[in-house]
Amino acid sequence: MTTTPLRSQTSTIDIYIKLAQYPILSDTIRARMREMLFTRGIIDGTAFEAEVRDKAIESRKREGTYDPFNPEPHTVWQKRKDRIRNFQTDSYFANNFPTAVFEQMVEEVLSNQGGQATHVEITFNPELAPWSMLFQQGQIYESMTGDSKEEAQHHLEEIKVVLIKRLISEHLRFIGVAKKTLTIDDLRRIYNRRIGEGKIGGKAAGMVLAWKIANSHPDLTGKIQIPESYFIGSDVTYEFRRYNGMDHIMNQKYRPLEEVRAEYPNIVQKHLAGQFPPDIVDQLREVLTMLEDVPIIVRSSSLLEDNFGFSFAGKYDSYFCPNQGTAEENLQYLLDAIRRIYASTLNPDAILYRQKHGLIDYDERMAILLQTVRGERHGRYYFPTLAGVGFSQNAYRWNEKIRREDGFLRLVWGMGTRAVDRLSSDYPRLIALSHPHLRPETRAQTIRQYSQHFVDVIDLQENLFKTLPVEDVLDKSFPQLSFIASIDKGDYLQPILSRAAVRADDNLVLTFDKLVQDPKFVNLLRTTLTLLEKKYEQAVDTEFTVEITQSGADINYILHILQCRPLSLRQETPTAEIPADLGDKRILFRSHRLVPDGQALGVRYIVFIDPTLYRRIPEPNIKRELGRAVSRLNHILEKESFVLMGPGRWGSSNLELGVRVSYGDIHNTKVLIEMGVAEAGVAPELSYGTHFFQDLVEGGHLLPPSTPPRRYSPPI
Repeated sequence: MTTTPLRSQTSTIDIYIKLAQYPILSDTIRARMREMLFTRGIIDGTAFEAEVRDKAIESRKREGTYDPFNPEPHTVWQKRKDRIRNFQTDSYFANNFPTAVFEQMVEEVLSNQGGQATHVEITFNPELAPWSMLFQQGQIYESMTGDSKEEAQHHLEEIKVVLIKRLISEHLRFIGVAKKTLTIDDLRRIYNRRIGEGKIGGKAAGMVLAWKIANSHPDLTGKIQIPESYFIGSDVTYEFRRYNGMDHIMNQKYRPLEEVRAEYPNIVQKHLAGQFPPDIVDQLREVLTMLEDVPIIVRSSSLLEDNFGFSFAGKYDSYFCPNQGTAEENLQYLLDAIRRIYASTLNPDAILYRQKHGLIDYDERMAILLQTVRGERHGRYYFPTLAGVGFSQNAYRWNEKIRREDGFLRLVWGMGTRAVDRLSSDYPRLIALSHPHLRPETRAQTIRQYSQHFVDVIDLQENLFKTLPVEDVLDKSFPQLSFIASIDKGDYLQPILSRAAVRADDNLVLTFDKLVQDPKFVNLLRTTLTLLEKKYEQAVDTEFTVEITQSGADINYILHILQCRPLSLRQETPTAEIPADLGDKRILFRSHRLVPDGQALGVRYIVFIDPTLYRRIPEPNIKRELGRAVSRLNHILEKESFVLMGPGRWGSSNLELGVRVSYGDIHNTKVLIEMGVAEAGVAPELSYGTHFFQDLVEGGHLLPPSTPPRRYSPPI
């Protein structure tokens, strides 16, 4: 039975005067007062904050400063709400609790001050406690020493779990890792850099967690960093849509995929026309002021993204903001990027991915990660020297010497966008960390062809993100030239021993040969990936940039982690015994490269696109229609077990290199085969490690690499 508190004889002004005597502790005392108001059911915490906001707006009207289209500065607005929150706390408490309860609360707070706390028991319910109380009590427990610290450990863990669930994620596997790694100070820093309400999402959470894990290793301390970051809470998505009357569009996920595809452009336009609540705009303007003119990237960070088992790799959008215009131009560029990311939660590929993995009923809210772009200025361009994606397990070996457990990199010069996407006629450097010198290519001709030919940069003069030919940006003046390039001598590629030895007319090829020969670089990436996998208890996938520092002959590297997610590897099936006496007539095709083991049972159909005939098709429209035909067959054969074989790289944006499809066009196939039939002696690039490839791995498809089947002979 609940006992209703006696009405207090204490006036609100008495409480206010009493608390004025404790200018520092008054925040803590009032936080406990609110906690008691909430736990006793006198007022709900959400309703209380709504009252504070409404009264703050009323106070602006009384003071003659209210203008919905010209909000006051964020710092003033926060100060206004803080003062009204205090008045409301005092008033509610005075009207519902006797003086003795208030005096006892003051004494309890005072008894916890002044040196080491002597008692460890929690006197409140952490699940219902306000933020300030959780942070303060957690700080007290973390500062304890000796027996008291050990006695309080389970209370500290409980508080951290509550904070992680409110601030970051409710996924149990993530919480299990994070509660052992993050400190109260870490969580407070996230809270202080959060805009709006809600969680910070999977991508932001993975970045922070990976940074903390890596810095715990003695060999990595000081060598691992993350960009300066701010977080837009996941609830702002709904606040934005409510503010613009767009709540109804959330029903897209239950519509047929064809309708989703048809409606998506309209959804994007509706988002772009939307306005943000004034307080959110104020806080974003303040962030841009603090970052000054540093380029930033606006990244999706949904609640499901980068989760254990479901990476959502490449499903949601991210945008670079050069941040070189006027303050108002920069703000509008940022707001448009956020609008587009909010719209991307309803894009067809994301909805299909959620359907495929049984996640369609999940309330998918989108948080946003704002990061400074790691890089340096080189003339008019801004970009990192090295960027890429790293995997702690190498499932894509091209040589039997390569060890899976040592990891794998896709490395590029410039922005890392070229490392994670399937791009036409451009290739990252593939590095097996167990044998970094081994390349899929061996001859100078193929190394030259399968090298990086374009670089992604931010043009600071034109305030644009650009893709440029490497030769337009790279010359002998580039400080780290010898680490990333070799001189093309026709029949061989010559290492660069000194920039002074490079002539203006030399052709440069991005080989990264000197870099992979440095054990410091290889060990930094391998140690980091191995440690992250150990702590996650699962293989991981990271995005990163690397900064090269040089003092005389001493060369060092700083790894900037941009993202870390659990890597979904296809579950290994029992190895099938292939009969030794199998006749040629019973063999449909062979692959002579190393591929992951697996079985596809009950195959009834093979969808085959002849590489030679495909190459002879003169009209691009016919090639595009071929991709649409594959999509229709993928739908028709949805309940069948079928193999899909085709030329070059599935999903390539370049029609000359392969059939243009998305994951949604081929996701029902059991086996996907890329037929690397050579043209002029050169076969297409291996598609290891791209977002497209990762989609197929997560979907359980068997994926022989790009290599010609031995029995295939093109028709004459």
